[in-house]
Amino acid sequence: MATRPRRQRKAPRTLIQFGFQLVATRGTAAAVRTARLSCKTVLKVNEGRPNAVDLMKAGQLQLVIYTPTGAYSFHDEKVIRRTAVAYRIPCITTLSGAKAAAEAVASRRRDPVRVWSLQEIHGGAGAKVAG
Repeated sequence: MATRPRRQRKAPRTLIQFGFQLVATRGTAAAVRTARLSCKTVLKVNEGRPNAVDLMKAGQLQLVIYTPTGAYSFHDEKVIRRTAVAYRIPCITTLSGAKAAAEAVASRRRDPVRVWSLQEIHGGAGAKVAG
């Protein structure tokens, strides 16, 4: 994310607005802070502990946004994805996916999900159902 255009940094800003706290590795955390957003720094898996996997296992992460940057990050990517699946934590691996998730969170918080029966949609609450 450090080298991404400013418009692609909308996801972190949106998530913060809706109560999320950001945790990132050194480079991403620096980019987030450059955008004047609050962010805690965590070690990469291969750098030691505590790292993102430790935070997932401790129940401290509810969403993982991990954008791999090449062959060097493959081991970290594999461990992070595997842990996210094992602990039932959503894991997003693209910036477009992160943006979509942030927009979904914003939409859900603005407009709660409403449910209507088919009868309510197609003829009012008193419509009879053939059966």
